[in-house]
Amino acid sequence: MPEPAPSPSSSRQPRRRPSLRTILLASAAVIWILGFVILHGTSTLTLPASELTDLHRSLNQFNAWVAANRADNPLFLYVFTPLRAGVDAVANLFITTFAASSTGLRLPEIGWLGTVGLLGWIALAIGNARVALLTVAVFMFFGFQGLFLEATYTFALVLTAVLLTLLVGIPIGVLAGVYGRVARVITPVLDFMQTLPTFVYLAPLALIFLIGPASAVIATVIYAAPPVIRLTAHGIRGIPENTREASDSLGTTGLQRLVTLQLPMARRTIVMGINQSTMAALSMVTIAALIAAPGLGQVVVRALQSLDVGTAVNAGLSIVLLAIVLDRVTTAASRRAEPGAARNRRVSRRTRYVVLGITLVLALVMVQFSRTMLWAAAFPTNLNVGPAMVQAVGSASQWMQDNLSFFTVSFREVVTTGILNPFQSLLTETPAYILVAVIAITAYALGGWKLSALAFACLGVIIYLGLWSDSMVTLAGTLVATMVVMVLGIVFGVAMGRSARVDQIMRPMLDAGQTMPAFVYLVPFLGLFGATRFTAIIAGIIYAAPVAIKITADGIAAISPTVVEAAVASGSTPWQVITKVQLPMARQTLALAANQGLIYVLAMVVVGALVGAGGLGYDVVAGFVQSALFGKGLAAGLAIVFLGILLDRMTQAAAATPARKIPSLQTSTT
Repeated sequence: MPEPAPSPSSSRQPRRRPSLRTILLASAAVIWILGFVILHGTSTLTLPASELTDLHRSLNQFNAWVAANRADNPLFLYVFTPLRAGVDAVANLFITTFAASSTGLRLPEIGWLGTVGLLGWIALAIGNARVALLTVAVFMFFGFQGLFLEATYTFALVLTAVLLTLLVGIPIGVLAGVYGRVARVITPVLDFMQTLPTFVYLAPLALIFLIGPASAVIATVIYAAPPVIRLTAHGIRGIPENTREASDSLGTTGLQRLVTLQLPMARRTIVMGINQSTMAALSMVTIAALIAAPGLGQVVVRALQSLDVGTAVNAGLSIVLLAIVLDRVTTAASRRAEPGAARNRRVSRRTRYVVLGITLVLALVMVQFSRTMLWAAAFPTNLNVGPAMVQAVGSASQWMQDNLSFFTVSFREVVTTGILNPFQSLLTETPAYILVAVIAITAYALGGWKLSALAFACLGVIIYLGLWSDSMVTLAGTLVATMVVMVLGIVFGVAMGRSARVDQIMRPMLDAGQTMPAFVYLVPFLGLFGATRFTAIIAGIIYAAPVAIKITADGIAAISPTVVEAAVASGSTPWQVITKVQLPMARQTLALAANQGLIYVLAMVVVGALVGAGGLGYDVVAGFVQSALFGKGLAAGLAIVFLGILLDRMTQAAAATPARKIPSLQTSTT
C-alpha cells in the first residue's frame, strides 16, 4: 500500500530559533541605541586637548625625574646608556660610511659614485643583473631629486636595524623552531608586538634612550623582529618528520642536525623573513622621524606639517623607490635560496664568478674615485632637478584644488557629515558605562567570559588613562575605514578567488601596495582632500585594502571545487553561488581579513594625526612637540595599545568561529 504524500506543512523545514550569540548581539545593539537616545551627552568623559589628568601630570614628573637622574641611576648607567652607545656606534658607522661624517666637509667615507657602484654590485651578488640595474638607477635618481643625502641616511638606519634584527631574531627563531616550549612562550609576545601601531614604540623609547638615531634603530628592531622570528621558526618546524628521523638514524647530534639539515632546508623561508623584516624596518625608520631620526622621513614630516605637497610627494616617491629596491633585492635573494635554483640559472657558476669579479673591480674603482674626487663624493648640484619636480607637483596639486575642489570637497563633506560625524557622535556621546556594557556583551557573544573580561579590563584601563573620548574618536575612524576595507576585500577578493586571470592581474599591484610604508599613503590624499581626518581615513583604507583583498581571495580560492560544481549543477546562478555558498563557507577567512585590515587601519588612522585626524594620534604627536603634554602623549600611546588588543582579540574570536554549514548542499537524494 503506497505511503500517503506528506502534507505541505510537514515538508516545511522547522523555523530556526535564534542562537544565543544572535540574541546577545541584538541585545547589545538595542542597549546601545536606547542608551544613546535617552542619555546621550552625559558621562562621556571628554577631556579638552589642553587639559591634563593627575596621571598625565605624574607621567610628566616621571619624565622630569628620568632626565634628572639619567646620569646616576644604575639601570641607565649600566644597561640603557651602554646599549644606546653600542647602537649609536653601529648606526654612526654606516651613517659615516654612506651619508655624512660629523667633521670637516661632512662628506661620507664613500661618496655617491662609490655608493652607487658598491650597492649595485651587492645587488648583483645576492640577486641578479636586473635587480642590480634597478638599484643603480634608483640611487642615481635620488641624486637627481636632490635627496641623495637623505636617502643614504635612511638606508644607513635601515641597514643598521636589519643587521641588529637578524642578530637577535634568527637565534630566537631557531630556538622557537627547535623547542616547542620556547615557541609557546614567545608566540603571544610576537602577537602583541605585531598588534601595536608604529607610533606606540616611539614615546617610551624616546623617554629611555632619548631622541636620535639610536632610539629610532632600537624601535625599528623591536618592530621588525617578529616576521623573521616567526618565519625562521616556521621554516625549521616545517622540515618533514621522516627527514629528521633519517638524520637521527645516522647518529647526528642536535647541533649537527641543526647546522647540516634544518638551517639549509629552511634557508628560503628564513630569507623570506628577512624580506618582511626589511620592509617593516623601512616603514618604522620613516615614522621615527618624529624622534629625530634623520633621512627621508624628516622631509616628509616637515612637508606634511607645512602642507607642502610638492616636497612631500618628492620625498614620498624616494621612500617608495627605496622600498621597491629593498623588496626586489631580498626577494631575488629568496629565489636564489630555493632548492634547485642553481640548476635553472641561465649562466654557469664559473661565468657568474667571472662577472662578479670584473664588476667588483669596477665598483672598487668607483669607490676610490668617490674618496678622492669632489665631484664623485657629493652629487653634482647642477644635476639636481628636485626643485623643478617640487614646483611641478605643487602646481599640479594647486590646480587640482582649484579645479576639482567641487568634487573632492563635496565628496569629503558628504562622507564626513553623512557617515563620519554621526558614527563618531554615536560613540563619543553615548555614556561611557553604556558602551563598556555593550562591548563586554559583544565580547561575551564572540568569545565567552574570558574575552568579555579582557574587553572590560582594556576599556577600564582606557578610562583610567583619561582618554576615553579621544579613544572613541580613533575607534570611530578605524571602524568606518574597516567597513569600507571589507567591502573592497569582498568585491575584489571574490573576483580574484573565482578568476585566475583577475588574480594574475591584481596580485602584483597588491604586492606593490604592501611594500610602501604607511607615511607615503598620506601624501597624495593630502593634495586632494586637505589636512582633515577624512584624508587619514582614505589613506587607511588604501593602506589596509591589499591585505584584506588577498586574504579574501585565498579563502574563496580554497573552497572545494566540488562544492561549487554541486551548487552550479543544482541550478544556482553565479550570484547565488557567491552569496549562498562561497561567502558563507569563507566566513572564517573573512573574519581573518577583517582582523588584519582593522589592525592596518588602526595603524594608519593613528599616523593620520599628522594631517589632522585627531584622536589618540594627535595626543601622541602633541606629546612629542610639547614637553608639558608628554605625559598625555605617553598615556595616549598606552591607550592605543589596549584599544589594539581589544580589537585584535575580538576579531580573532570572530575568525575562530566555525563556518556555518550550507543546508542546501548537505541534503542527499534517495
